[in-house]
Amino acid sequence: MKLRHASPTPEGVIALVLIMQFFIAALAHGQANASFKSTEVHADGSITFRYVDPGASKVLLLLEGADKPLAMEKGSDGVWSLVTAPLPPEIYGYSFEVDGQPQLDPKNPDVKPNFILVGNAVRVPGNAPRLWEARDVSHGTVHHHFYTSKVVQGLEGGQSEYYVYTPPSYEPKKGKPYPVLYLLHGWSDMANGWLAVGQANYIFDNLIAEHRMKPMLIVMPLGYGDMKFVDSGDGVWNDDAMVQHNVDFFSQALLTEVLPRVESEYHVSKKRDDRAITGLSMGGLESLTIGLTHPEQFGWVGGFSSALGHKEQDQLATLNGKIAGLRLLWIACGTEDELITPNRQFIAWLKSKDVPLTAIETPGMHTWMVWRDNLIHFAPLLFQGRHGD
Repeated sequence: MKLRHASPTPEGVIALVLIMQFFIAALAHGQANASFKSTEVHADGSITFRYVDPGASKVLLLLEGADKPLAMEKGSDGVWSLVTAPLPPEIYGYSFEVDGQPQLDPKNPDVKPNFILVGNAVRVPGNAPRLWEARDVSHGTVHHHFYTSKVVQGLEGGQSEYYVYTPPSYEPKKGKPYPVLYLLHGWSDMANGWLAVGQANYIFDNLIAEHRMKPMLIVMPLGYGDMKFVDSGDGVWNDDAMVQHNVDFFSQALLTEVLPRVESEYHVSKKRDDRAITGLSMGGLESLTIGLTHPEQFGWVGGFSSALGHKEQDQLATLNGKIAGLRLLWIACGTEDELITPNRQFIAWLKSKDVPLTAIETPGMHTWMVWRDNLIHFAPLLFQGRHGD
């Protein structure tokens, strides 16, 4: 994979500074021993986690996929440790909580970028490479673009960004124009969330290599209409007006700024049936709202663990199956996700409006393990025949 770099956004710099502050704090607790292994993955898939802080009174492990923080035990040498049960092959995000304060693992350079919920990642390998891992196949190219937004509020210097994945076969000036999937990240994620954490580019490479997915461009924009929506903390989700404000301004930015730029810079189709949109959590709410209010723009719409339950039905009051006329409406959520109830309610409401859809429930919580799996199953459906219940 090639990655074209540009200067980081001010928000990205702030996030990196916070990451470094976490590392410096952890190093001060004696984590700098070069021989110390903070994570050890065993043959059965279990993981030993270690954290050094002789002066701490309580250390917890926050492990992605676990339903609660896990208490670590302190050894006589000041090393806190915990051995998990055997885990399925996956990428697991984690962090430590030391006497109530979050701490990164300074011995692990695999850091998940995020505006708020910064953490590390550890991989449990399988017998064969998974679809989200790099394989010996042809790789697409990831392009990074910056532009001055006149819509998104709270950006320093008005600078916003988006990433574009072009498939290995991409020809910029000849052949049939490519279809496009607009792929939206979740709340607190940075613009590169689907790449750095979701491993989306490897998923696309591998699905294309296996002839399971049509070659397409993937556009991954910074998904906020107002940066206050992430800067203010997760309490903003209790304010339906603020949620709608963020969705409205992001929708405008996507449709009037990002989409036209992509269609002028890349060899892509401008047909409605060659455009798809989906996203996770906040991005799921945005993709469902945009897709269902602009069916003339998008023929394929999805949502993964969508952050529903914020009066979005008011905006869709006139919706019915005839108006939507989508090629695919695909709504998925993990059964242990707290958002499963509003997703089920929204699905029932859509069915009452005679809107055809495919409803998917899988085991899992509000985690990247669920969303990577959602993407693996959603992407191959795009730009094929009509799908529905």
